[in-house]
Amino acid sequence: MKGRIAILDHLNGREAAALMVDGRLTDLLIDPKPSAIPLPGAIYRGIAERPLKGQGGLIIGLGDGQKGYLRNAREISPGTVMLVQIAANAERGKAPPVTTRLLFKGRNAILTPDAPGRNIARSVRDDEARERMAEIAAEAMADAPDTYGLILRSAATAATPEAILAEISELRDICCSVLENTDIQGPGILLQAPGAHFRAWRDWTDPEPDQVADHDGSFAEHDLTVMIETLETPMVRLGALAKMFVEPTRALVAVDVNTGGDFSPAAGLKANIAAARDLPRQLRLRGLGGQIVIDFAPMGKKDRRQVEQVLKQALRRDSVDTVIVGWSPLGHLELQRKRERMPLADVFA
Repeated sequence: MKGRIAILDHLNGREAAALMVDGRLTDLLIDPKPSAIPLPGAIYRGIAERPLKGQGGLIIGLGDGQKGYLRNAREISPGTVMLVQIAANAERGKAPPVTTRLLFKGRNAILTPDAPGRNIARSVRDDEARERMAEIAAEAMADAPDTYGLILRSAATAATPEAILAEISELRDICCSVLENTDIQGPGILLQAPGAHFRAWRDWTDPEPDQVADHDGSFAEHDLTVMIETLETPMVRLGALAKMFVEPTRALVAVDVNTGGDFSPAAGLKANIAAARDLPRQLRLRGLGGQIVIDFAPMGKKDRRQVEQVLKQALRRDSVDTVIVGWSPLGHLELQRKRERMPLADVFA
């Protein structure tokens, strides 16, 4: 089926959302089982505990035995109470990174209570659109505290002024509720992480879905259950013979590309280009981040640049920040990817 379709349903009683583009699964969001694991976007009242010597960081108590890790915290004394937001998923067995720069993120706008200023997404290049959005931002924040900042997202170009103003008003109410919360005296959670359906509505805007299916059984109608099951295995088919294996370990994610028995001179380059083109999608669907090490199929050094360019183009369309670190002496290409999502294996665990 052609076009972009956002599909909202439930898996094992938990919210799940899938984005299909021309019949291909492009993005997947599934709420994890209820647990004590802090999730990105959640806001806590935290208490500074102990510094990590030599690292300049600080362990933050979040309540109920949960911990967070705050970087660059040399001037914060143990016992200090502060509001922190989970910035990313944690590496297995480690505390998740937290930040004191809170973000209240909506579909059209992001409210930044500790970063003043009125900003518009750089991707909005039309001067008239930017001027219109600047006027809306000024109206929405006319009576806001001086410390409050606002970012209007690119999705706001397709929204009515009334919808944008209503959303900003709601974000301000949520922000005030969090900042003024006095019900919790010690450490504890103040704002839950957003669920899969809200994240899909908030983030799948570039471009807008052509269709939204949001009734029970939507996943079955689009054969998504089968597609999701294939993500639980490491093998990814790249054509008739070529394959890619994406396997997370404790230290890194190993990616192995091979030609699958095709020994023609161009087989290695062909398989590597196909792998580079599909790898960001596979990492996104599987929720994998951190250090990524790619062992490409044999190819000449002169072909590395072409493969790297294909990967860069694919990463430009990806929603998760990823940096290409470079080629190792052994010929592996190394990436560093933000741990924005929980690994799919942990979601289903």
